[in-house]
Amino acid sequence: MPGITQFEDIEAWKTARQLTNAVYAHTNHQGFNRDFGLRDQIRRASVSVMSNIAEGFESRTDVQFINFLGMARASAGEVRAQLYIALDQKYITEEQFKETFVIAQTCSRQIANFIKYLESNPRQRCISDETSEYEA
Repeated sequence: MPGITQFEDIEAWKTARQLTNAVYAHTNHQGFNRDFGLRDQIRRASVSVMSNIAEGFESRTDVQFINFLGMARASAGEVRAQLYIALDQKYITEEQFKETFVIAQTCSRQIANFIKYLESNPRQRCISDETSEYEA
């Protein structure tokens, strides 16, 4: 992860952002926007993917980061499941389903690969008070 200095550099986060934008676009359309439960749940799940990647990156250790990535991946799976519901209820077209499903799958795969990378390349990433300069 030498080239990554902020969570915005993470490819999975960029894909999660695309997923969130697609979900919001779909849920703004007539019909979908009136199913408040599904609309809110799929939005929360897509936002959770982005947020957990960011929160994990800002955490103190790779163990914590990996846990957050696992939650992000689970949320991407939740979005995929909810896309089926949206399709079955005819809130989205088959084409919209396929396009958004592919984004969610890609994001899941990127997160899984990132987890494998972090697990196979452990690093010490704890903040130490001894090296920090701050005023109490």
